[in-house]
Amino acid sequence: MKFIFTSIILGLFAVCLVAQKPDEVLATATGLTFTPSALSENGRKLFVEQKAILASERSTLLSQMITELLLESEARSRGLTSDSIVAAELKKIPNPTEAEIKTIFDANKASFGERTLDEVRKQIVTFLRQNAQQKAVRDLIESLKIKFKFATGKDVNAADLKPVESIFSIAGKSVAAQEFDERYKAAIYDARAEIIGEIIVDLETSIFSTLVNQEAKARNIDAGELIATEITNKMREFSDDERAGLENALRKQLFTKYKVKVLVRDPVPVAHNVSVDDDPATGKTTAPVTVLMFSDFQCSVCSATHPVLKKVLGEYGDKVRFVVRDFPLESIHENAFRAALAANAARAQNKYFEYIDVLYRNQEGLDDASLKKYAAELGLNITQFKLDFSSEKTAAEVRKDMADGKNYGIDGTPTIYINGVRINRLSADGFRAAIDRALSKSLPK
Repeated sequence: MKFIFTSIILGLFAVCLVAQKPDEVLATATGLTFTPSALSENGRKLFVEQKAILASERSTLLSQMITELLLESEARSRGLTSDSIVAAELKKIPNPTEAEIKTIFDANKASFGERTLDEVRKQIVTFLRQNAQQKAVRDLIESLKIKFKFATGKDVNAADLKPVESIFSIAGKSVAAQEFDERYKAAIYDARAEIIGEIIVDLETSIFSTLVNQEAKARNIDAGELIATEITNKMREFSDDERAGLENALRKQLFTKYKVKVLVRDPVPVAHNVSVDDDPATGKTTAPVTVLMFSDFQCSVCSATHPVLKKVLGEYGDKVRFVVRDFPLESIHENAFRAALAANAARAQNKYFEYIDVLYRNQEGLDDASLKKYAAELGLNITQFKLDFSSEKTAAEVRKDMADGKNYGIDGTPTIYINGVRINRLSADGFRAAIDRALSKSLPK
């Protein structure tokens, strides 16, 4: 089981493509080729520095593995769990003193602007406690290294590393490179897929811009006139969604006309062992594809993503099941946990999905009074809603989702899995591609 506080002390770095030739052809179109020079500054940086980033990723995951195994060794020796050992260490941490709080406030007045100390006190206390927690866990791990005679082995990033070679040992027991690779293959896939997705999006943006100019030249107009003709002048609602739809239509039209071929390919997907638990769901349990979303109802990206995902899922009918699990980011969203409680209380009256639609549309109003008002507006039994909203059973359900999410390595929202594969391109096209890929694998051979 993954140590639930790992995200406090260990970050996950992105991993990108294996090749990094500066003249490599990444895409072609009629009469055109696109190399890394076509990428933006950030895109080129990712492409060029990928080997170093890959090494950092593997080193980070190695540290994570060592942390987990040392805690497991200590847990066995004391007849406890890893989580309880860490929790005991964290309980020893005293609350920040007023002097410490004031020092942070004075040092960051410029970033706080006009806000007073009382207004930012909670934020400062959270920062100080997280720093203290990180140090406490680091110190614990260092003491366990001594206790269990930890020793390093072959460099996990060595070019000649063989699967059977030891990369470290604990209490005389060696851990081989192949064990490391097997344990973290899904995490490495996630990171690689994320960075490749960023490169592809960057590349396609560059291609689109080039083709707009090509098409404008073919029509004897400038690029601005082409955009006006194909997008601006066709808008009726003048919404972001409408503009995005028209732009996407033009992109597809030009990519087809100029026979665009993107040569960058996603890595072979690796599925996580994630559970849908007994959480709210739509669609049949027998559906060949399951979409699982860990969400925070105060998260603006979740609010933007949910309707897009919902619309795409509607295109697949009974082929897809949709499950939502809670992952409120309490450190940055003060009302997220309470909103999750309210959604689960609405679920008890079979109004979960109707209720979360309201939450996503009203993220500025997630205080208790507003949460109860939304329940009343949906026609829920308010007396029962209040009981479920405040019950320990409801809170335990939310906390279980959060603990599972941390065990899966989730550190932000929305996090979406399709048949266990973590999705990095949170767009309609990205969702369709992932669902289609999952469906193709589920079809009988």
